[in-house]
Amino acid sequence: MSDWNPTLYLQFGAERSRPAAELLARVQLNDVVSAIDLGCGPGNSTELLHFRWPNANITGIDSSPSMLEEARKRLPTCHFIEEDIRHFQPETPPDVIYANASLQWISGHDTLLPYLISLLKNKGFLAVQMPYNWDEPSHVLMREVAQEQGHPNRGRDPLPSVHAYYDILSHAGCEADIWRTTYYHKMDSHQAIIDWVSATGLRPWIQDLNEQEKQLYLARYHQRLQECYSKQADGKILLAFPRLFMVAQRTR
Repeated sequence: MSDWNPTLYLQFGAERSRPAAELLARVQLNDVVSAIDLGCGPGNSTELLHFRWPNANITGIDSSPSMLEEARKRLPTCHFIEEDIRHFQPETPPDVIYANASLQWISGHDTLLPYLISLLKNKGFLAVQMPYNWDEPSHVLMREVAQEQGHPNRGRDPLPSVHAYYDILSHAGCEADIWRTTYYHKMDSHQAIIDWVSATGLRPWIQDLNEQEKQLYLARYHQRLQECYSKQADGKILLAFPRLFMVAQRTR
């Protein structure tokens, strides 16, 4: 996959940081020596960790050089490492492993989450937030337009159910708190929806298309969005965006 675009990602920075803050607020731990931000992106989520625990050793992990460059400029006192989340191993067990909108890109959560929990100190926390919008029109239409135009399926797999996640976390020796929140983001236009998802979910679908194919795809996607999302009385469009949250404390 081509490298991420920090500028595009941060175009909706406030909307992306809100669930990150709400996830962090549920981590009931004050005395933190070290915390890891998995998939730190441009550092907006890492900044929340730094403000919450200013004396802790905060490390951001990401596979994108451009995102890490932005993060290092934003937080020069934090430590950032270019690494695949699946292969990361801290030198010492951290108090907190925090993953905001990153683990949805990795398959095999039945083994990934127990692995991450095994890295924690006893009584440490794994905090995870992921988009849970597989069935939302914004993402259903990505698949439908690709199929309609004869492009291969390049999107990520659907996430496991809440019940499956509970079993994964409890079997790994955790007390788990799981909840879902649906945000309704005010979009100025249907094109604004495309701008939003272009930084994340839409990337795999269009990055390997030639310019003509890309323009045809985006034109049809825009048309289908207009059919599925109506305008409010003030002209805004409400983009429903469900997210899944999990905070698990290691108890053994």
